[in-house]
Amino acid sequence: MKMQWSLIAGLLFALLTAVFAVINVDPVDVNLLFGMVHVPLILLIIGCTLIGGIIVGSYGIYRQYQLQKEIKSLAGQLIHIQEVTGYTPDLTEEAETASQDQENIPQ
Repeated sequence: MKMQWSLIAGLLFALLTAVFAVINVDPVDVNLLFGMVHVPLILLIIGCTLIGGIIVGSYGIYRQYQLQKEIKSLAGQLIHIQEVTGYTPDLTEEAETASQDQENIPQ
C-alpha cells in the first residue's frame, strides 16, 4: 500500500512540475562559472527535476544494496548460531500459535 501512495505522489509531483514548466517558457541566462548560457526556463526546470530524480534514485539503489548486504550477513550469522547451538525452529508450533492468536482477537 505504501508503494501505491508513493507512486501516486510521484505522479502528482511530475504533473505539477510539467504544468509549472509549461507555464514558464521564457528564456533565461544561467551562469555556469565558466560562461553564460541562454536556455528556456522550461528546459532548466525539467533538467533540474530530472537530475534530482536521478540523485534520489541512486541513493535508493545504494541503500537497497546496503540492506541486502546486511540481510545476507545476518542470515549467515543466524545459520552459524543454529549450527553451534543445534537449534532448529519448529514451524508447525509457530503456525498454530499464530492461528490461535487470530482466533482470540475480538471482532
